[in-house]
Amino acid sequence: MDLESIRRYCLSPWHSTEGVQWENDRLFRTSGKIFAVASLETTPVHISFKCTPEQFGELVEREGINPAPYMARNHWVQLEQPDAVSRTELKRLIRDSYNMVAAKLPKKIRLQLGLSVTI
Repeated sequence: MDLESIRRYCLSPWHSTEGVQWENDRLFRTSGKIFAVASLETTPVHISFKCTPEQFGELVEREGINPAPYMARNHWVQLEQPDAVSRTELKRLIRDSYNMVAAKLPKKIRLQLGLSVTI
C-alpha cells in the first residue's frame, strides 16, 4: 500500500486524526493515542503499528518486518517491505492496532466515540 492508501484506510471509518510529528512521520491517532505511524521519508513507505505479543513474535520472523524503533518493547512492528504482508492482512493488522489502542481509552471516551465499552 502506498502512503495515500494507508492514510485513507487509517482515517476511515474510525474516529481518528492524523498529524506530522518528529518532522518526518505521519501519525494516526484515536483520542490522542497513536495506533499507526507512517514514515514520510522512505519509499516504499514504512509503517509501524501495535500488535499482540504473539503476533509480534510471528511478524518479526518475516522478511521485511522488524521491531519498530523505540516501540518494540510495547509490541510494535515496522513493515519495511510492502510485500511482507498482503494488502488484506495489512488492513487487518492496522485495524487490530486501532482496536487495541481504543480498548485502553477511558470508558467515557469510548462511549463518546460510539465504541463498545467491551472492545
